[in-house]
Amino acid sequence: MPELTVSELIPEVDSPEEKLLRRLCSIIEEYLDHKQVSDVVRAYHKGADAHSGQFRKSGEAYICHPLSVAITLADMRMDTRGIIAAILHDIIEDTPVSKEDLAKEFSPEIADLVDGVTKLSKLDHKSHAEAQAENVRKMLLAMANDLRVIIVKLADRLHNMQTLGAMPAKKKRRIAKETQEIYVPLANRLSMNSIRHQLEELCLEALHPLRYRIIDKAVKKSRGNRREIVSTIENAIQNRLNQAGLIFNVAGREKNIPSIYYKMKRQKISFSNVFDVYAFRIYCDHVDDCYRILGCIHNLFNPVPGKFKDYIALPKANGYQSLHTVLIGPFGVPIEVQIRTHEMHRLSESGIAAHWLYKSNDPSGECVQAKANEWLRDLLEIQKTAGDSLEFIDNLKVDLFPQEVFVFTPQGNIIKLPRGASIVDFAYAVHTDIGNACISARMDNKLIPLQTKLENGMTVEVITTDWARPNPLWLNFAITAKARSSIRNYLKNFKQKDAISLGQRLLEKELKIMNINLDDIKDDLIMELLQVIKLHSMDELLEEIGLGNRMPILIAKQLSQDDIHAAVKLEETDSTNSPLVIKGTEGMVITLAKCCRPIPGDHIVGFFNPGKGIVIHHHECRNSTETKKRESSRLDV
Repeated sequence: MPELTVSELIPEVDSPEEKLLRRLCSIIEEYLDHKQVSDVVRAYHKGADAHSGQFRKSGEAYICHPLSVAITLADMRMDTRGIIAAILHDIIEDTPVSKEDLAKEFSPEIADLVDGVTKLSKLDHKSHAEAQAENVRKMLLAMANDLRVIIVKLADRLHNMQTLGAMPAKKKRRIAKETQEIYVPLANRLSMNSIRHQLEELCLEALHPLRYRIIDKAVKKSRGNRREIVSTIENAIQNRLNQAGLIFNVAGREKNIPSIYYKMKRQKISFSNVFDVYAFRIYCDHVDDCYRILGCIHNLFNPVPGKFKDYIALPKANGYQSLHTVLIGPFGVPIEVQIRTHEMHRLSESGIAAHWLYKSNDPSGECVQAKANEWLRDLLEIQKTAGDSLEFIDNLKVDLFPQEVFVFTPQGNIIKLPRGASIVDFAYAVHTDIGNACISARMDNKLIPLQTKLENGMTVEVITTDWARPNPLWLNFAITAKARSSIRNYLKNFKQKDAISLGQRLLEKELKIMNINLDDIKDDLIMELLQVIKLHSMDELLEEIGLGNRMPILIAKQLSQDDIHAAVKLEETDSTNSPLVIKGTEGMVITLAKCCRPIPGDHIVGFFNPGKGIVIHHHECRNSTETKKRESSRLDV
C-alpha cells in the first residue's frame, strides 16, 4: 500500500483541531522530513480517536490542548519523538490506552516520554499536597533520564495557564500558585526564560488580577514619556561603539509586569522608582567584544560602583551568561545595560531547548547543558536521601531559585551556594563525608563557627574530626537541599537509643536555662503535652527532638506553662492560608507584633512571651531591642 502524503493524512474539515494540525504541520515541515511529518500526523489521529468525546472546560475538543502544546514545541524545533509525545501526553492518564500500547504502536522511547509527564494514579489516600509532591517527584526523576520530559511539561503548563479563564476561581488560584512555586523556577533553573516570563505574567494575572491591571495601565501610560530619553541614550551608545569600530546591535528593554511588581514589593519602592530605570541590551558576535563594549560605555557614562556583575566569567547556576552594569546617563537617569553575544542571548531564552533549536558548537551552549546535567545529578542525590515526596519537594524549592555567593576552597576551586548559606552548607557541597564530620572552619587563619554565613570571595577550610557527626541543630542554619537532606538522612539512620539520649540532653539544656529540672515536671503535664502534639510517649518526644524534627526550646516553653491546652488557639488550616509555619510550635499561639506589623517576605524574629506565646517582630523593630538581649527567648524564623 503506497504511503499517504501529508495533505491526504489531514482531513479537509474546517474544525478548530484541524486548523491547529495544519498550523503544526506548516511549522514542522520546515525542519522535519516527509516521513517524520507523517508520523506526527499519525500520532494526531491516535490522540484524536483516544480523546474522542472529551472536552475542555472551555468547551473545545480535548485534542486541541495537546496540539497547542505540540505547536509550542515545534516553535522550539523539537524533534519528532518530542512532538509526538506532546500530542499523546495525556493519553495514558485520560484514556484506556496504556504505556505498553504506545510502546508497541510508536516506540518505547515515546512511551517513556509520555509516561514521564503522566500523573500517578491511585493516590486517593494522599492529601492534595502529597499527591502533588509525588507527581512532581516522578516527573523530575523521568527528566533525569530524558530532558524532553520537562520541556513537554513546561509547554503543557503554559497552555493550561493560557486557558485558565474557564476554571473555577479556587482551582485557578491553586494551579497558578503551583505554577509559581514549581514550574516558573524550574524554567528558570533550565534557562528557558522565554517560557518562564510567559508563566510569570500569567501567574501574576491569576493571583493578583487588580495589581496586574494597575501596573499594566501605568506601564502603558509611561511609555510615551520615555521615548525621547530612550532614543537619546541609544544614539549615544551607537555613536560611541561605531567610533570604536565594533560590530553590535543595541536595543531598549522594557521590564515586564512581574519583574516590576516583585521589585516594588521586595525593595518597598514606588512604580516610578522601578520604571524610571532605563534598560538596554547590547549584542555582539564574540566574547572579547563584550568586554570592549563594556569599556566603551564605561567611558561614555559613569558606572555605579558595586553594580557590575560578570556572569560570563562566572555563569549563573543555570548557565546564564552576560555582563551586567549600571550607569548614570544623561539628565542623571539610571541605565541598566546587559552585554552578551547573540548565542548567549539565544541560550538565555531557550535554555536546554536550544539543543534542538540551534545546531551550534558555541561553548555557551555546552555551559547551559553542563549546568543542567550537574543540577540533575544533585537532584538524584537529594531524592535518594529524602524521606518522602513532601521532603523532596521542600528541598527542591530551596535549590530552584537561588541567589548565589561564590566561595573558594583552599585549593582555589569555586563552590557556588545560595545567598545565606552557612559553613555546613559549604562542607556538604564539597563532599557529604566532609559535611558529616565537620566541627568548624578556618578563614584568614581564624576559626569560625559552623553557623557563619558565607559571603562572596571567602576562602574557607573546613575542619573535620573522626568522632564528629551531624547535629539536628544544624537544620536551623543549613539551607541547601543537599545539606538538609544529608543531615536528615544521617539522623534517620541514627540509632533510636542514641536519638532519645541526644533529645533528652537538648531538652534538659533548654529547661536548665529556665531553672526547670526535667525530673520535676509532673507526669500529668507531660501527658497533656503529648496529647496536644499527638505523640504516645516521652521517649517518642525525645526521639523527635534528637532527630531534629522538633525544636527543644519550644518543647521546653510548652512544658513551662501551667495549662498547655489554654495555649492551643490555632486550628489546622490549609497551607495557602498559613504561610508562616514554625515546626515544633504545635499547641502554641503565634501572634504578629502590632508595633512593626511584619508582612510576608520580611526578615523576622520570634520571641517567646509567657502570656502571648510566640510574638513575631520585624528583625529591625525598635521595641524588640531589649528582648533581643535575652537570647534564650529568641527564635529566628
